[in-house]
Amino acid sequence: LSSKLLSLEKDYFANLAVDAVMRLKGSNNLDYIQILKKSGGQLRDSYLEEGFLLDKQIGVGQPRRVENAKILIANTSMDTDKIKIYGSKVKVDSMTKVAEIEEAEKKKMKRKVDKILSHGCNVFINRQLIYNLPESIFAAKNVMAIEHADFDGVERLAAVTGGDVVSTFDNPELVTLGECDVIEEVMIGEGKLIRLGGCKRGEACTIVLRGASSQVLDEAERAMHDALCILTSTVKEPRTICGGGCTEIHMAAAIDEHVEETAGKKALAMEAFARALRQLPAIVADNGGYDSAELVTQLRAAHSKGSKTYGLDMYNGKIGCMKELGVMESFKSKLQVLLSASEAAEMILRVDDIIKCAPRQREQH
Repeated sequence: LSSKLLSLEKDYFANLAVDAVMRLKGSNNLDYIQILKKSGGQLRDSYLEEGFLLDKQIGVGQPRRVENAKILIANTSMDTDKIKIYGSKVKVDSMTKVAEIEEAEKKKMKRKVDKILSHGCNVFINRQLIYNLPESIFAAKNVMAIEHADFDGVERLAAVTGGDVVSTFDNPELVTLGECDVIEEVMIGEGKLIRLGGCKRGEACTIVLRGASSQVLDEAERAMHDALCILTSTVKEPRTICGGGCTEIHMAAAIDEHVEETAGKKALAMEAFARALRQLPAIVADNGGYDSAELVTQLRAAHSKGSKTYGLDMYNGKIGCMKELGVMESFKSKLQVLLSASEAAEMILRVDDIIKCAPRQREQH
């Protein structure tokens, strides 16, 4: 969270991230945590909503609040079933037959809506558009209909409400409806959103990010997503290690000890790996504007004297005990970083040659 935009509010956002992850109760499914960006206000105005927010609109003339909601989540076409074959045409010789065709289309859509209502739902959420005729039928039946929920939103809704995403409606007994205590329309900033409270999966929550511009919100979302990923991995694997380059220096020293006992070319590769590990705290020091050579040599000397918890104190430009300073990292995250970097380096070394196509010559006119 110590990025350029969130550095001043990192304590506030850290608490937001921890509260959201603790609601998961160990499930570690980030689909239950939604990050919603709304322009306006300040970063400090961001908050954690204990429920699921959907940035969509309720249909015209339909109820704005539904309690004990039974939700049917669908991905189906709700427009009139016209002939969807490219280049096809329907020719008639009178306006009466045109009216008959339109009436047949309406009857087909009414039958489809009746099948949907036979599931016993009082809220219908569709990934695709809902046109005027089915919307009016839903309104007449006092059913809330929400259209054009994107694919990610539909999948997340199914996860947090415990329902199925369906495309056909012939077998209502095989469909599981989503459930929540209340669905209502709320105001955030200058826009209206739909809030699903008391979802079947009680872990569901939404982090509402506020900010002055889309660039600020994008940066805040990136930082929050990284924080949530680290926290979930830490909850799953609670072991932590010292940060500030402490672990890299310690690993490099352990490799150096084994180099002396290793014969052959493997020793050269191990030495190179140890040098690469020492470059990481050097890069951290350079990014902070400090003398990396001085700090890394001090850090190596401290580790050789037995101060195995010492790392870079980037606030004061010196070395210090990471446990006392509270600079800790997730063991699982550090392990994954190390493995990914090693695999990437091995993949590059295995490349024998690079074939590059000649650029296409631009024709002169």
